[in-house]
Amino acid sequence: QVQLVESGGGLVQAGDSLILSCAASGRTSSSYAMGWFRQAPGKERKFVATISWSGTSTYYADSVKGRFTISRDNAKNTVFLHMNSLKPEDTAVYFCAAKRVEQSFATCTQEWRYDYWGQGTQVTVAS
Repeated sequence: QVQLVESGGGLVQAGDSLILSCAASGRTSSSYAMGWFRQAPGKERKFVATISWSGTSTYYADSVKGRFTISRDNAKNTVFLHMNSLKPEDTAVYFCAAKRVEQSFATCTQEWRYDYWGQGTQVTVAS
């Protein structure tokens, strides 16, 4: 089992930046691709970004490309989401997720393929 805990959410103004963290604990000796997803009020949860175990492969949703950056520190079992130029439409609960992988370069954009999920952290962007 792997436990994921997100932090760093809050209330910011449009144009501001925010860094979310996701700390993993438990069975972290396996290789995991990591992802960030978000769920706006009344909407389905959607993919935001993913990063491979090696950190060399990343992929982003079009809506955040160029503004958000996903990174990881495997020594600290932590994944980050750097969010710049935030917009009101970025308001959502942000979840991190972990997926066991065989290849260190593998990423995953599909929600249903992930094995573990955090509880989420709220990000609110005021206009």
